[in-house]
Amino acid sequence: MNHFKIAPLLVLLFLNVSLASDKPNIIFIFADDWGWGDLGCHGHPYVKTPNIDRLAREGTDFYRFTVASGVCSPSRTAVMTGHFPARYNIDGHFAWVPSNAKRNMPDWLSPEVTTLPRLLQKGGYQTAHFGKWHLSNNMIPDSPLPSEYGYDEYGAFNCAGEQMPVHEDARSANAFIEKSVADDKPFFINLWLHEPHTPFHTVPKYEWRFRDMEDDADRIYASVLSHADDRIGEVLSTLDRLSISENTLVIFSSDNGPARASQSTELTLQYDTATGAGWGIAASKGITAGRKGYKAALFEGGINVPFIARWPGKIPAGKIDQTSLISAVDLLPTFCSIAGVALPEDYHPDGVNQISALLGNGSEYREKPLFWKMQARWPPRANQPYHWVTWAIVDQNWKMMANQDFSHLELYDIINDPYEKNDLSETSPLVTNQLLEQIRDWKETLPDHPTGDVFSVERSQ
Repeated sequence: MNHFKIAPLLVLLFLNVSLASDKPNIIFIFADDWGWGDLGCHGHPYVKTPNIDRLAREGTDFYRFTVASGVCSPSRTAVMTGHFPARYNIDGHFAWVPSNAKRNMPDWLSPEVTTLPRLLQKGGYQTAHFGKWHLSNNMIPDSPLPSEYGYDEYGAFNCAGEQMPVHEDARSANAFIEKSVADDKPFFINLWLHEPHTPFHTVPKYEWRFRDMEDDADRIYASVLSHADDRIGEVLSTLDRLSISENTLVIFSSDNGPARASQSTELTLQYDTATGAGWGIAASKGITAGRKGYKAALFEGGINVPFIARWPGKIPAGKIDQTSLISAVDLLPTFCSIAGVALPEDYHPDGVNQISALLGNGSEYREKPLFWKMQARWPPRANQPYHWVTWAIVDQNWKMMANQDFSHLELYDIINDPYEKNDLSETSPLVTNQLLEQIRDWKETLPDHPTGDVFSVERSQ
């Protein structure tokens, strides 16, 4: 079906011309394990997020955005490259070298691939990364630093080298914003928050806000989200103070759905080598607002995450978009279009330019299908009934999922059934077989093993 429209094309043409002499700033805020329901503007019963809610009031809240994986490292790979992470054999999180090798993964994303910050850097932007990295791991000391991927400045954790304290992300971003304004340069910032990933690093000020809550885990969870929201507010205040809010695109999203303990767990402290001590997974109380599954699942609870975009005067204010199927692989071509940066001729993104959707002219159908590949067990465990999917595809209104050997399939009309309640695989066999063939064809394009300079010296020891 051809869903070509003239209006969006004209909007895109006008935008590219109008931005040629006045490049907008771009701030991409990427939280860690922040569930779709964990926002005040999404109706959470006790979590308070006034600054993110402000973004929603002054921008558009896209309900149908999905990330490219149910876990962090592959999800972040998609943002950086505009490619499905399976193209790099990144199907899970980066861990110790033996664990990466056992799972047929590299030890880091290659810095030689086309990356979003490098393209923007070459296009005249000052670029920075502050917060979580996890495109390698702090346990792999010879992995490339974030500066090798196209950043002029960075402060990060879950990377090699010195680990930035998790709560210094906004302060670092604000200093970089002021420097860029003083230099009269457009800027791009990846602001990748720690919250609400474990450990939960609580601060008494924020626990005090929720002192009347009886449940310790709920109080801890609400406090760390409140702290993260305040830091986002600090960045928004800096944009206001410098009078650059009108020329700055700010997006808030999350790398995957909320984490949950698979069984009853005691609330205890834990220690992370990258971020320090904090409360463990018993305080992971994130919600999906009715979506199936949590983090590490390819059902919507694991991949359908918040996506709120504000760009005053460009993106409609106070709007809820419940139809546009935007993906994390779309961010690279979209941001480059906004910045007036041409994509290299030899680069072919899996994503598409979604500027029309951002400006209020979206469509419920995509030009290209979306694919997922994850490591998952079959049969599913009783305490994790939605964590069995290895392969998934979204094409037009259909979403199909399969286990590792394709012996079990489920099919959903994802437009009319976004909560995946009605499996149509048996009643729509033609669609099921067609999508299965597409997944098999896509699988044939993927590498059998990671290649290139993506292995730690520890592999040879």
